[in-house]
Amino acid sequence: MNIAIKRIYETPSKEDGKRILIDRLWPRGLTKEKAKIDLWLKEISPSTTLRKWFGHDVAKWAEFKKRYIAEIKNNTESLNQLVEQIKKGKVTLIYGAKDEEHNDAVVLKLYLEKK
Repeated sequence: MNIAIKRIYETPSKEDGKRILIDRLWPRGLTKEKAKIDLWLKEISPSTTLRKWFGHDVAKWAEFKKRYIAEIKNNTESLNQLVEQIKKGKVTLIYGAKDEEHNDAVVLKLYLEKK
């Protein structure tokens, strides 16, 4: 699978392929034109409850991954929509979190690659 992840504040490039925002909230300080998002899949992001519980606390990372994967598995409509986009070509999962190692895009990419 040709899946990449990229922070939304990084400069968009042609190599990104289809840019899919996977955050529930639109990132602060960016216009839609500047972000160059092709598709916004809010529903594939962690639930508000899970996102707030995690709070980007690295100590909760392992449990966050388990809970988020359970949510992904139960979200077949958004997951299928994302898989269809991946079948068409390169996809870059766009996220807003500051932590580049502990965020929903990392979990989603790993899940998709194993699927």
